[in-house]
Amino acid sequence: MDGVDLFRGTNKSSKADQSSGDKAPAAAAPEVKAKWVELRSAEAGGLDPAVVNGVGRTIYWFSDDPVGTKVSNCNGECEKQWPPVVVGNGGKVMFSGIKRENIGFIKRNDGRTQVTLGGRPLYLFAKDQQAGDIKGQNVGNKWFVVNPEGKRAAAPVQTTTPPAPASGNGKPATFVSFFTGKDFDDFSGNNFATGGGVTASCADLRGGFRSLTTDGAVKIWSEPGCKGKSAVVTDDVRDTAALGLPAGVKSYVRA
Repeated sequence: MDGVDLFRGTNKSSKADQSSGDKAPAAAAPEVKAKWVELRSAEAGGLDPAVVNGVGRTIYWFSDDPVGTKVSNCNGECEKQWPPVVVGNGGKVMFSGIKRENIGFIKRNDGRTQVTLGGRPLYLFAKDQQAGDIKGQNVGNKWFVVNPEGKRAAAPVQTTTPPAPASGNGKPATFVSFFTGKDFDDFSGNNFATGGGVTASCADLRGGFRSLTTDGAVKIWSEPGCKGKSAVVTDDVRDTAALGLPAGVKSYVRA
């Protein structure tokens, strides 16, 4: 959408203003809160994958909103309990573990721009107090935690086969961000992110990194010097343990 920029990664890896957007104080002006939005694939209340914002708040969809018709039916009193996920003109949307083509926008009745996933307008729930709360799940049999495709999030299915990362376009990566925490977590505990350009020369990381976002194909390794176990990925990876790298990525090279 014109006037809104999309960035692969998190608010920290994208160097967003940490006093605005999803991290703005409750008393901040609406335009400050709308400077940026983060959409991140993660676990929330046992639902996996779900989508959370830049402070880990769970994101929902409303069954009374027709999919793909660019209409929100939660206005007035409704939006006091279910604040819409909105972004201002000139604002930013950061995303990780979510396909860019699934992200969209609608205009609300008051003219604000609301973010959508899979054609569904997105909301928070006022009664969720902490990261990972899902107190809004199934309220009135109309409100549901959203997954990265814009559908209903569910508990993970037990399987003996590790899930593969989502397939991407296969082009060589030009940029990658690594996160010490799984689910692109660079905000809790001592977790942090690093990254930059990807070249044909092996690059070492200081320590193991459990998740990553990439704009193309990159080969990752379990040991420094591009040694040990390896995997080629072409899209975001929520947890490298699923690829047989439980200690994380320690080196990488453009694939």
